Amino acid sequence: MTTYLSTDDVRDRFSKAMSAMYQEEVPQYTTLLDLVAEVNRETLAAQPELARRLEAQSELSRLSVERHGAIRVGTAEELAMLRRLFAVMGMYPVGYYDLSEAGVPVHSTAFRPIDDDALARNPFRVFTSLLRLELIEDAALRDRAAEILARRDIFTQGARELIECHESQGGLDAEQANAFVKEALETFRWHREATVDHATYQALHDEHRLIADVVCFRGPHINHLTPRTLDIDEVQRRMPAVGINPKAVIEGPPRRECPILLRQTSFKALEETIRFAGEHEGTHTARFGEIEQRGVALTPKGRALYDRLLTKARQQSDGKENDAHQQVMAKVFSDFPDDDAGLRREALAFFHYHLTEQGRGYRGEERDLERLIEQGVVEAHPITYEDFLPVSAAGIFQSNLGGEASGAYAGNANRETFEAALGAPVTDELALYAEREQASRRQVLESLDN
Repeated sequence: MTTYLSTDDVRDRFSKAMSAMYQEEVPQYTTLLDLVAEVNRETLAAQPELARRLEAQSELSRLSVERHGAIRVGTAEELAMLRRLFAVMGMYPVGYYDLSEAGVPVHSTAFRPIDDDALARNPFRVFTSLLRLELIEDAALRDRAAEILARRDIFTQGARELIECHESQGGLDAEQANAFVKEALETFRWHREATVDHATYQALHDEHRLIADVVCFRGPHINHLTPRTLDIDEVQRRMPAVGINPKAVIEGPPRRECPILLRQTSFKALEETIRFAGEHEGTHTARFGEIEQRGVALTPKGRALYDRLLTKARQQSDGKENDAHQQVMAKVFSDFPDDDAGLRREALAFFHYHLTEQGRGYRGEERDLERLIEQGVVEAHPITYEDFLPVSAAGIFQSNLGGEASGAYAGNANRETFEAALGAPVTDELALYAEREQASRRQVLESLDN
């Protein structure tokens, strides 16, 4: 009887192979990994309670392997095939992100594992953006871009066959899984040869640098891989000392006692030599290194408060350097509760509830979870935010593509069109967090009633 690998195992193999490939392609990424590992070790040593909580949440073991990548594709057909490719690795489209609101002509989703066990095994994610050619006003340029994209195939024949094999037989054996990893990696590999002449590249580049990046190459080269740090401010501070030039401002919420959502920074994109069709050489800027710090997932009420405060803070800190920006952010976000109890009581964040050792022997009548937490019967752990923030993603894109936001693309959300291209609906991320919290509440209360 044939034994198939779990999709978690395939994902784990692929994410490690991609990290190794990117370290070869972008040596500064290795330096970044070493720096993040050093800061994480020091943070855990200095904060034993944090280490204990991460261990209890099954997050300590995943910390060293945690990555997210990002790619951009040009056609609905490419996006739909990527959905099938990621399904081989147990990764599904979660969330819809309209980056046009921040002046970037793409909309996106995040392919990632969904259930708790899969996330604990390896939470690898790929933020995947689809170019929106309809937002290019110049009709001739739009048609030229579509014609170029129609001629390419970003998947190897071997990858296509193994995807079909997985779908028909319900999995891949070890040999097939290893072959799949090798073939799938080719889609994400960097190629320094452009598929267009310099004039075409320049015309697309002048419209928007990201358009040139998507259209003018053989495939959607991975443009960054992102390790998870426990102290992004310290990583940002140390980056210059190891020869890495960080972007000016850390994106996302300010530093807090109880981190929320997602904070991100990166090193500046590399200027790389490329060869255009017709032997002309030039340069292209696309690939960079990013770091992230993850906090608790917020409820719809919490997100509304976050969005309101973020808008206010951005208006006050526009153009400021990171230190001044963070001071403004901290002041504005003082209106956001910064302790677990406050976040729970005001229903601003999602938590996972479970019985403590003491609680396993509890025979009392109390069923109010907050009172049970006060009595030491129940413990509530923040549910880690596994997704992304469109404003932060756009900020990273813009800082590394060297361009300002373009109002020409703003306000063009179209989830229906994106899902049609994808060939499937995207999962609502807030529903996933709410489901997990409710399931843990039910389990605790059922345990107390037995």
